[in-house]
Amino acid sequence: MNWKNKNVLITGINGFVGSYLAKRLIDENVNVYGLIRNSSKVNSPNLVNKNIERKFNPIIGDLTDVTSISNALCESRPDYIFHLAAQSFVPISFKNPKLTYEVNATGTLNLLEAIRQNECEGRMIFAGSGDEYGLVISSKKQYLEIQKKYRSIFPSIGNEFESELAINENNPLRPMNPYATSKVNGEFLTRNYFNSYDLDCIVARCFNHEGAGRGKDFVTSVITSQVADIISNKTDTINIGNVNALRDWTHIDDMIESYLTLAQDAESGEVYNQGSMRTNSILSYILLSIQEAGFNVNRIETFNGDKKISNPTEINEDKYFDVHFKKTKVDSMFLDDELEYTIKDKGINVDTDNKEIRIVFNPERFRPSDVPILLSDTGKIEAIGFNKKYEVSNIIKDQLNDYMKIND
Repeated sequence: MNWKNKNVLITGINGFVGSYLAKRLIDENVNVYGLIRNSSKVNSPNLVNKNIERKFNPIIGDLTDVTSISNALCESRPDYIFHLAAQSFVPISFKNPKLTYEVNATGTLNLLEAIRQNECEGRMIFAGSGDEYGLVISSKKQYLEIQKKYRSIFPSIGNEFESELAINENNPLRPMNPYATSKVNGEFLTRNYFNSYDLDCIVARCFNHEGAGRGKDFVTSVITSQVADIISNKTDTINIGNVNALRDWTHIDDMIESYLTLAQDAESGEVYNQGSMRTNSILSYILLSIQEAGFNVNRIETFNGDKKISNPTEINEDKYFDVHFKKTKVDSMFLDDELEYTIKDKGINVDTDNKEIRIVFNPERFRPSDVPILLSDTGKIEAIGFNKKYEVSNIIKDQLNDYMKIND
């Protein structure tokens, strides 16, 4: 597709994804407009670091104000609208669910209403989340544990157990936090406006996407920033919460390509997963980051000397849930229900060639409820032309290099 001279409106342009998308489109000679809450945000680090703060058309507006959104549509006359703006940090959604809903749900409703009222014919891509799937059932053992913990699972899986992985677009939605619930709300509003008013809308359920410049409070940045401090000899400790969770991590450059693929080739009214079709644990992300930093990981064990594992970062591509993907030895142990860490373990000692590194479990970093595993089935978006290029190691390398520049 030739993007040259197209008009594109990006909500949340100064965010992590928005700034990467804007940079890519600006390089394609697109007329980029960005909805920004106040003028000071034009000089936000995400835009300044990419040297694009003066290369797009800023529009001051707020998703909670439908009039300002209407003005943005009139000014930009968009061929495409990428609706990325959101309160996307899960811990904040627990602390301030009202704000999360006002931005993510009411804000989406206001945008859809403005599109309808202004008879805007631009294609709108709604940035949903893989978190919408939430409580995904992966094994019989996990199912029984979840039943005991939560007492009720809805939608239920029926009398016959069947793994819900890998997650395709028809999987049940069981959001586990206010952020994910608000995204379900926004998605259903988007699909409703497609059905009711024939608006050209696409729903993108994007799984975890990471890279240089990711917000400091997101877990991958929490990890790589601390590993950068270990490289700089500022510490020998990593402070973290739940290391058992398995996530589907996609490189930000792959995520941008998937958004452009949807804008160009997706079928209106449809839902598409955006992900990597692999799952890796938070513990693996830590260990691989330590290894990328130049510390060869030989062995790990809990502070109490239990759960000893040699060569924990050994890579395999064994098949799980009918999918072959790269994972570590500890990932396989999590997936086989052979390994689990709790707060009682207090932490993990990591034996490396250079020195011992401590992973300390911080109770304050544990969430009231957490999604145990995410593994996307990306067959649908691949069928319209998307192919990922990057591995988890590429994400880690980019993040570490970014933090090392900051430390310099």
